Amino acid sequence: MATAETHADDPRVYLTLSSNVLRVLVTIVTYIATKKNDAAADMETSQGKEEPQQLHNEKEEDRPQNHDSSTNRPMPLMALNHVSRLCRSVEASVEFYTAVLGFVPTGRPPTLDFNGAWLWFNYDVGIHLVQEEDGGDLPDASLDRLDPMDNHISFQCEDMGAMEQRLKDLGVKYLRRTINEEEGSPIDQLFFNDPDGFMIEICNCENLELVPAGFLGRSTTPRSK
Repeated sequence: MATAETHADDPRVYLTLSSNVLRVLVTIVTYIATKKNDAAADMETSQGKEEPQQLHNEKEEDRPQNHDSSTNRPMPLMALNHVSRLCRSVEASVEFYTAVLGFVPTGRPPTLDFNGAWLWFNYDVGIHLVQEEDGGDLPDASLDRLDPMDNHISFQCEDMGAMEQRLKDLGVKYLRRTINEEEGSPIDQLFFNDPDGFMIEICNCENLELVPAGFLGRSTTPRSK
């Protein structure tokens, strides 16, 4: 039986070699592609697991290192700076606060280009007035309502008699009352409204000694002036 022989210069040899080389190359490329896909999947999984921890670490860094000590420090606040009021007429409110309470108009920063005014008093309490355009957020001044239990701001006074006479002279309607008489530390109060119906109190509250809550009324000794 005759056996077919192949020689190096036979074209079939080159076809066989080329086919084998192609198979090897395809296998290598497939292997590399599989590894890349696996590595990408592992990276996404790793990032998905680490991302919440990374966000958590960022939040932790933003928090004070010693939270308890920061809350136990004395508050850096110094005093009440000002009270801001919407008003129907800036001019009318300026006239009221200057004539009745002795406030003085002061300059405002140029960046505040809306209609308003700043008023100041000698014990560093300010009133900032802002013109209300539609009047929707203001109380009904026509009611002329005076209720000591309603919202109000209060000013300390060293001569209640002089302040009451001033209100009478200016024709300002007011409510007068005295509380805490039975405790031996009477407090006189005057209540009246500004032109927009916001209530104001004048008092001599220095007669009452400030004590922690729960102790009020246990001592009848007025604070010495």
